[in-house]
Amino acid sequence: MLQRRRYCVFLCKLQAIIMQFISHRFPEDHDPTIEDAYKTQIRIDDEPANLDILDTAGQAEFTAMRDQYMRAGEGFIISYSITDRRSLQEARQFKQLIDRVRRTANTPVVLVGNKSDLTHLRQVSVEEGKELAREFQCPFFETSAAFRYYIDEVFAALVRQIRQREADSVRGSERKTRRSQSFWSRMRSTFNKKQHSEH
Repeated sequence: MLQRRRYCVFLCKLQAIIMQFISHRFPEDHDPTIEDAYKTQIRIDDEPANLDILDTAGQAEFTAMRDQYMRAGEGFIISYSITDRRSLQEARQFKQLIDRVRRTANTPVVLVGNKSDLTHLRQVSVEEGKELAREFQCPFFETSAAFRYYIDEVFAALVRQIRQREADSVRGSERKTRRSQSFWSRMRSTFNKKQHSEH
């Protein structure tokens, strides 16, 4: 059985996406300063995934709390609004913060440009989003929480990244074990040959 995954969500920008993902509804009113935690179970590639989803909302400004969820989270969805150019830079800064707190640039991440239905208010082009995703080396989606565009795909992409990272880690451990066993096997062989030659 797969272990639970915790997804740390960037500030309050993804609360509507979370609600669409879990309950298939768009919240007309929500308090962006309230931290919320959600649990749900889905199947991705015919395998179950138990998700613990944390919307940090306004709590992200508190350093101790922010660092705690960053270390605990296994994957992160970083969001910006296509109608707000400043939010694109905030997304870049948030990724840098994740890398610094976790001391690695290898954390599973998905970049999301939300509000894709508001094309008449667009300030960030699709290509700019793709360029930032290339910088992050992560999947990229433009979503609409209002119309549920690409909501499921975002979470599926993140779970696949986490699974891939775990598989890579297992393979790395197996290679390390084989190298260690091979080393000691050679040492024993050398020792045995030496003993044999002395007799």
